[in-house]
Amino acid sequence: MPDTLQFVVPAKSTGDRLDLFLVRQMPDWSRSQISRLIREGLVSVGTGRAKKAGDVIESGQKISVIAKHEESHATPEDLPLDIIYEDSDILVVNKAAGMVVHVGAGVNSGTLVNALLSHIKLLSSAGGEERPGIVHRLDKMTSGLVVVAKNDAAHRRLSDMFKSRDVHKTYVALVHGRMAVDSGEVNRPVGRDPRRRTRMKAGGIAARDALTKYRVLRRIGHFTLVEAMPQTGRTHQIRVHLASLGHPVVGDNTYGAPAKLRFGATEEPTLPRTFLHASKLSFAHPISGTPLNFEAPLPKELAAFVAHVESREG
Repeated sequence: MPDTLQFVVPAKSTGDRLDLFLVRQMPDWSRSQISRLIREGLVSVGTGRAKKAGDVIESGQKISVIAKHEESHATPEDLPLDIIYEDSDILVVNKAAGMVVHVGAGVNSGTLVNALLSHIKLLSSAGGEERPGIVHRLDKMTSGLVVVAKNDAAHRRLSDMFKSRDVHKTYVALVHGRMAVDSGEVNRPVGRDPRRRTRMKAGGIAARDALTKYRVLRRIGHFTLVEAMPQTGRTHQIRVHLASLGHPVVGDNTYGAPAKLRFGATEEPTLPRTFLHASKLSFAHPISGTPLNFEAPLPKELAAFVAHVESREG
């Protein structure tokens, strides 16, 4: 179902073009996609439908957008895959940072699904044409373990297991600041940020219960390496919860991590990705019931970054 987004034009945007205003409010949409929505009558200004992308907007006007994406279909692409496990029902893949999991929202190639279709040709259909085989997701700049269903029976069973919290996930994160306690949990609902729709927020719009447990692996100067164990599966949950503690994930500028790292009197650019890695995944095989446990070590760039921080903070 498409989302309905609503905005009120602030005084500073008086005289702006409608399409340019919406591009700023909807950063995951391109200008051409916004123009298509306007042409299809999916954008209203005040009580009537917008006529042109170049319509001039005024302060106080209410704008409503039915955010309906064009239908996307995943096609096979010969891309590198790090397959940890595979049988006739499932695969477990170690996804690289920078790879989107499935097509959609203007992304039509280079995804994990594109690569999987090239590798095995057929995936479960329960997730739809955009998301064949995909039972759960990792953010684009998060690396690590993803389980994929090859057939609908495995897909349905895995979906039920995620809903009943019978799939156990562990992430490794490097966060800013020294955590005061060795372990704990964050039990705060997560919903959409009312000001920036591409972000989530503790207690945001339509917030749903969210629980993350964590423990400190080691403290490194002004940083802390932690394991995070999400007990629920909300969008950006770990990133939001750790940031809510005052410890944003390194490289996660969306949730408050600084763009520069300070070591004494010097500054350096931050990590060009989020320091968040899905390192462990445990569940019963969806068909046979056999217990399965998988681990993926830190990617080389994250291990090298930890070593760098240790050398600077030592």
